[in-house]
Amino acid sequence: MGNLRSVEKAVEFLGYPCVVSTDIDSASKLIIPGVGAFGAAMERLQPMRNRIRQYASDGLPLMGICLGQQLLFDSSEELGEHEGLGLIRGRVKYLPPDMGLKVPHIGWSPLHYRAASGLAADGREGEQVFFVHSLYTECADEVDIAATATYGIEFAAAVQRQNVWGTQFHPEKSSSVGLRILKKFLEC
Repeated sequence: MGNLRSVEKAVEFLGYPCVVSTDIDSASKLIIPGVGAFGAAMERLQPMRNRIRQYASDGLPLMGICLGQQLLFDSSEELGEHEGLGLIRGRVKYLPPDMGLKVPHIGWSPLHYRAASGLAADGREGEQVFFVHSLYTECADEVDIAATATYGIEFAAAVQRQNVWGTQFHPEKSSSVGLRILKKFLEC
């Protein structure tokens, strides 16, 4: 659903091989990037849905970026009700329209880390990352939130449940901060 080439280039820049494919059986790590609508993306993932769930269940490293993070959750209210991958408990919701802010949220915002390991390891409070989104993820379990950002409301900017990582922001477009986070995933 878009954003494949920029993620591929970032992974290669970090010195790792990257293959864009729908065949995940031989993947040592899986990144689900995305730009687009939740329902359409889940429809495209339908043939791989159970395999993706099994991949995560097997403890293999999986990362969702932007829409990819949203797909990790149970459901979304975007353009109707849609079931997600269910790898992280929670729901995708629209940013409130009555905040006096432009939606979509496009631009740089600071991160506030809640964890000190995994995705958030070596993170510095307030470092900036790049967002493009109209929806956000609401975690059912607060322990899954690795970092938050604020745009009218505080929301989960990054999530982690064991081997499943997600960023609402675009690490591939977030300069050295994003590349550091992406590298941590590639090294896990």
